[in-house]
Amino acid sequence: MPESLSPELLSLRQRTEAFADFLCGLKEGQRSTIVDASKKAGLFGMTQPAAYGGAPASTLALTVVREGLAARNAPFTEHVFGPGPGVLAGCAEPLASSHLQPLLAGQKRGAFGFTEPDDAPQPTSAVDDGDAFIVHGQKSYVTGGGSADFINTLVQIDGAGPAMLVIDTDLPGVTLTRRFTSLDGSHHAAFAFDGVRVPKHNLIGKPGEGMPRAMRQIGDTRLAIAASCSGWLMWTVGFVEAHIRQPDRSGQPRAAKEGVRLRYADLRIQAYAARSMLYRTARLADAGENVVNEAIACKVFATETVGSAVDAAIQLVGGGALVEGHPLEGLYRRVRALRLAEGASDVLRLNLVRGNLELDKGRL
Repeated sequence: MPESLSPELLSLRQRTEAFADFLCGLKEGQRSTIVDASKKAGLFGMTQPAAYGGAPASTLALTVVREGLAARNAPFTEHVFGPGPGVLAGCAEPLASSHLQPLLAGQKRGAFGFTEPDDAPQPTSAVDDGDAFIVHGQKSYVTGGGSADFINTLVQIDGAGPAMLVIDTDLPGVTLTRRFTSLDGSHHAAFAFDGVRVPKHNLIGKPGEGMPRAMRQIGDTRLAIAASCSGWLMWTVGFVEAHIRQPDRSGQPRAAKEGVRLRYADLRIQAYAARSMLYRTARLADAGENVVNEAIACKVFATETVGSAVDAAIQLVGGGALVEGHPLEGLYRRVRALRLAEGASDVLRLNLVRGNLELDKGRL
């Protein structure tokens, strides 16, 4: 449970809360200030390997920090953690020097190319051409792709299966076809690959390992999303509580009305359930268990729950919560996109059932 934390994790939560308050007092354009402060607080290196100067943290510790930042509805949290290795974790030379090290140092930016357009005639494919792979295809939703130096791309190698291939965005034949911004304000891009010649040493691992590597990164991200949603649920409950304790036009607290109390009770129940499953899953992950299905359950429940909770909060607060700049308005836009990120909710439901009925995976 969230309250069953070691003294070290309780101290980490306190540091996180103080850091979140610091973020709330900043304005746009202070990235370097945030990074420096995060390093001093011992947060920046938590997502980076020790071999590259990081201080990798447990899943539970990362959960505590991510939830704590969101529980304050802190801005600029995308600058708190240093770049993680993602699918490049454990890669061999020369990729370790040419891409992983500059990525972790902040000298290069990477992106993740997984999603194909709905109308794509075939998956992004690669043909062996001696010392290189020749790549054709498209990726439609590359998060951060517009400013990326390279894309860790899932490709289908003819005769060998799926693989992860590092494709530099400045190679001939790589075309950024579209930049776009989604509802939550995040930036994405679409790419086309037309006969791109990629050196063979840009292969991550071996052919046939692409899907497990991709899914491992996606699974970690799902639990990270759930942790943030749990924090936002806490913030929403606190915001609503402060609102309903205030008097309405009759002079009585809004919480005097039974209907208001029922809606507020639902918020507390949902937050309790989301936090409980999140922390249990984090502990299972740290115990070395495969938590693919549990991370799916956390991600689906937390993203759908926080969406309905923020919607209910807007109903309780009223029309002012829809005005641009209101914290509930901004949070509503932010959380809606998460029901699609790293797998749409219904797709994940089907994956979870497959994991249970066909692969005998998952817990209750």
